[in-house]
Amino acid sequence: MKLTVWTYEGPPHVGAMRVATGMKGLHYVLHAPQGDTYADLLFTMIERRDQRPPVTYTTFQARDLGADTANLFKTAAQDAYDRFKPEAIIVGASCTAELIQDDPGGMAETMGLPVPVIALELPSYQRKENFGADETFYQIVKALAKPMDRTAQVTANLIGPTALGFRHRDDIQEVTALLSDMGISVNVVAPMTSSPSDIARMGAAHFNVLMYPETGESAARWMEKELGQPYTKVVPIGVGATRDFVAEVAAITGKDAYLDDSRLRLPWYSKSVDSTYLTGKRVFIFGDGSHVVAAARVAQDEMGFEVVGIGCYNREMARPVRAKAKEIGIEATITDDYLEVERVIESLQPEMILGTQMERHIGKRLGIPCAVISAPVHVQDFPARYSPQMGIEGANVLFDTWVHPLVMGLEEHLLHMFRDDFEFHDAAGPSHHGGHTPKPSVNAGSPAQTASESAQGIEVIWLDDAERELKKIPFFVRGKARRNTETFASERGVAQISVDTLYEAKAHYAR
Repeated sequence: MKLTVWTYEGPPHVGAMRVATGMKGLHYVLHAPQGDTYADLLFTMIERRDQRPPVTYTTFQARDLGADTANLFKTAAQDAYDRFKPEAIIVGASCTAELIQDDPGGMAETMGLPVPVIALELPSYQRKENFGADETFYQIVKALAKPMDRTAQVTANLIGPTALGFRHRDDIQEVTALLSDMGISVNVVAPMTSSPSDIARMGAAHFNVLMYPETGESAARWMEKELGQPYTKVVPIGVGATRDFVAEVAAITGKDAYLDDSRLRLPWYSKSVDSTYLTGKRVFIFGDGSHVVAAARVAQDEMGFEVVGIGCYNREMARPVRAKAKEIGIEATITDDYLEVERVIESLQPEMILGTQMERHIGKRLGIPCAVISAPVHVQDFPARYSPQMGIEGANVLFDTWVHPLVMGLEEHLLHMFRDDFEFHDAAGPSHHGGHTPKPSVNAGSPAQTASESAQGIEVIWLDDAERELKKIPFFVRGKARRNTETFASERGVAQISVDTLYEAKAHYAR
């Protein structure tokens, strides 16, 4: 373990929370000390759910450790059943409670509760959140799903979506529509929106759609083996993947492949005049494995970007991410250390980042536009509007989300280019104020010299003329131009960077 400011994934019991909170009629009894009770914060404040998460904590304190914490757990479990009357209960321990080895699963099984009790073994110090969600859903399916006759009509289960998932709510709607167009109904969506009784009838479906391998692949493999249900391998993010998904479903079911692409705008938009200047833009992609692999295909084949780096934080998905990187001809970054990711981004100098909430902050610091494509995300990435990532509408959303930061960046660059114009300079004030120019500051006439430290650690000073000239350089390469110029100056013992120094450095590195 290590202390960190940010983390891509929480401990595995947070993954179990995501499964329980997405479901109905299921309750999670968590053996945890006071201070580990942050489910409300995660789901009602970040995801903005309209109900509190179905999690009951034992919340033992330090003084309880000398007494019987096992009885505290039993009391909490009985109270949870009496109060909520769930169809099933899952029980487990937080990373802190795991250390006292109370075995909450074993205790709950001996209590004689009149509903299924599913014990979770989630190794908090070896695995993380996505594993916890995947393992929890697998154990629930294994305990409750049974073989049964198939439905008369061809049906599918949609598996993998959870609470706190990136656009899972909207992806369910989009994939349901894709299947409906082919004459296929949805039997159960799980874990999100399902109940334990729904899980029990999952065996009636003809096949499973694995929407998110991170949180549903173990259950999909088990159902393939025990219930005879094949599952899809293509995640339908992007135009090409959506077409491949439809073809895969047709091959599994014997149905005719059909895709209504009348709403599809991405291909035309990406070839339009407004977007052609984006062709060849250098992009770095990081997030969970499924979204990264899908985003790399869209960026390279459908947007015309140059993918200069990809990576993921969940090591369970390292193999497909490395395979995609090899296909592109680059090296994958597999790490859960955001500082390492930041170092890779700095070294690659991309013109855009596709990443998580972490990379959004890294992009702000480095002055690189970033579009979010994967969890972990913050409240702004749980929109009230319909905003899927999958299917036809998902492809349109991808175009808007990825391209608009670059377009707005170009506008920002143009404003910087004309910042000395009589109408647009900084002291002119907004044009809609009707020429009401703000009063100049007291130090308006003094030279605006800025000092910074070069790569060699020598302090160099940017003269005001050079600083203004630097701002004319496009935003997406300005940082690299600044660093190259400072390195050039310090290597030659130049303490003050003038316009001449800036252009000498440019000529030097252009050779």
